[in-house]
Amino acid sequence: MRIARVMGTVTLGPREADFPVGRLLLCEALDAGGVKTPAIRVRRKAAMAESLVVFDELGAGVDCLIAVSEGREAAMPWWPDDHPVDAYCVAILDAVTADAKLLV
Repeated sequence: MRIARVMGTVTLGPREADFPVGRLLLCEALDAGGVKTPAIRVRRKAAMAESLVVFDELGAGVDCLIAVSEGREAAMPWWPDDHPVDAYCVAILDAVTADAKLLV
């Protein structure tokens, strides 16, 4: 699971008929600097290799911090049905507290 900040939304034209109802969020996973000071928008030391698109049913908005589940676990809310979801918003985070000495 990763912590990410919502940067925007992704809009689709036609969608697959059995795709679950929700929103797709464009997110950036936080690195150690972002976790140390989540209230201040600290940029990553190195850019992410690719954007993170996260499926959301909770209503997270731009600038929200969210917890993201990825891989097969992201599609588990619909088990035993299969849906093409690779990242899922499992929580909207109110606050993140971390010991700065542990985040290297």
